Amino acid sequence: MKRAPTVPRFLLLLLAALLAGPLPQARAGTGYYLVSTYDVEGQKSVDFKYWNADYKHSSSVSSPELGFGYGVTSRWYTELSAVWIRLHGRSDRLAELEWQNDYMLTQGQYAFDLALHTSVGRSNASPHSYSVEIGPVLQTEVWRTQFNFNAFLQRDYRTGEPEQTQLVYQWQVKQRWKSWLQPGIQGFGEVGKWNDWLPEKRRSHRLGPALFGSRELGAGQELKYEAAWLVGRNSARTAKSFAMRVQYIF
Repeated sequence: MKRAPTVPRFLLLLLAALLAGPLPQARAGTGYYLVSTYDVEGQKSVDFKYWNADYKHSSSVSSPELGFGYGVTSRWYTELSAVWIRLHGRSDRLAELEWQNDYMLTQGQYAFDLALHTSVGRSNASPHSYSVEIGPVLQTEVWRTQFNFNAFLQRDYRTGEPEQTQLVYQWQVKQRWKSWLQPGIQGFGEVGKWNDWLPEKRRSHRLGPALFGSRELGAGQELKYEAAWLVGRNSARTAKSFAMRVQYIF
């Protein structure tokens, strides 16, 4: 009989840290990139991400991100990233270092795939604050259509503000038409404290069309891209947002 996968202990410790003690604002980057997970054992990748949000009255914020990822095993993917932030057209500044780990709990034995996503961040500002994110990643396919839904708990530490565990969500529908062009739609949102949601008018929800694709470069190399245009509410304010991601896999 095949043994059930064992969740690494440090992932369980992260979950305990989120829910222990008194219950920060949601981390911005999570609301723009959908987490999905596959068996990429032995693969290395250079991962570039970028998002921006334009609010009314000429207010804007944008954030480029550069990371290096590696498929440690057939179940475990890890990535280390540096995140920059730009407010209202000013110069970029290094905002945070993040360490992401995704661990697959199922691999095809059910009608859906389930993974556990975690991310730990350390701000570059002084004094340093820390962030933790953890939650399930769900994915299934019906013929050529892929469906994703994720729900994450987020919490910041040492920010000088009351600490609260926030609940955020992501969803996606993608049509696998051609390897180089796959249309879809994405949605993201934040609802407030995990056990005490904000009133509907203060929650943030946004969605919009997205495009995905990949191109083989030969000798085990691949270039993957995705881009999305999102409209709705960001940090409880009306905004129009653009997000993109390019991965070089080798």
